[in-house]
Amino acid sequence: MSVVTLTLGPAGVTAPAGKPEQARMEVCTSWIPMTQHTIVDGDRVCEAIAHLPDPETLHDWVTRFALLADQTRLALLLCIHNAGEICVSDLARRHRGQGQHGVPGACGCLRAHGVVATRRDGRTIHTT
Repeated sequence: MSVVTLTLGPAGVTAPAGKPEQARMEVCTSWIPMTQHTIVDGDRVCEAIAHLPDPETLHDWVTRFALLADQTRLALLLCIHNAGEICVSDLARRHRGQGQHGVPGACGCLRAHGVVATRRDGRTIHTT
């Protein structure tokens, strides 16, 4: 493992004298603010950054992961995952500690974000 110190600024990366090959990191390190920074795993950093999705896709992922931050929504997703299609009202009756609208509201939120789908059978709503 080689450690190279690069100076990062508005003009990009300035490699140490005699090591112009290190300047190839300019593209993947251009997001780092102007500073003196020691890069230990430059190739790995470049590869990791190259695999980041576009900002819109990343925002979609953030939104989806935020859905998991709520205990009721996460519990419902786990129940649906294990049971497959399941009746929302049955889950609402069995899921303790939530308000009257906790489970249906959580299912509505998950449905609005496209994480689950529903099927109506008369007055009964099944979630998958």
